Amino acid sequence: MKTVPLLIVSSWLLIVTGCVGTQPKQPLSTVASVDLTRYAGVWHEIARLPMWFQRHCADSKAVYTTRPDGKIDVHNECVTYSGQVEQAEGVATVIDRTTNARLAVTFTNFFARLVGPSREGNYWIIDLDPDYRTALVGTPDRRYLWILSRTQRLDETTYQHLVDKAQQLGFPVSDLIKSKPLSAS
Repeated sequence: MKTVPLLIVSSWLLIVTGCVGTQPKQPLSTVASVDLTRYAGVWHEIARLPMWFQRHCADSKAVYTTRPDGKIDVHNECVTYSGQVEQAEGVATVIDRTTNARLAVTFTNFFARLVGPSREGNYWIIDLDPDYRTALVGTPDRRYLWILSRTQRLDETTYQHLVDKAQQLGFPVSDLIKSKPLSAS
């Protein structure tokens, strides 16, 4: 009989101590404005936070194409560590027309149709250089993050600037995975 109260107290202590180190995150801010026509085109992934759907990707890129209805076609391509090419098609919908910096992306595969996009949007542009050469994209819960570039490689100074910005915004940058370009895409 002493085991049940001990389990309850132990569970309660684990919950309380787990919450002590947790700090509420500030809302994630985005860039002030995105010209979607300029943003369209090819973006190479330089680094990302781990996620199950890219677990085999060594080198990834995305191609964004604006549509007449205001949405954006999304074509993601990943070269796996074994050299296979995996692709996914989707559609991005702007959820903040004031800035065009918050989008919800839905991919056309079985799992995505079941789960759907995040209510808050799952593709937030949080840093974008004035020439649209580099971008920092993340999710408001700080779970996903991508460092993107128009080129397959990024100089270390620019990369570190984007990592520092992500860290200031509360992303776990120590978990970043750098892409390993395997193709001449």
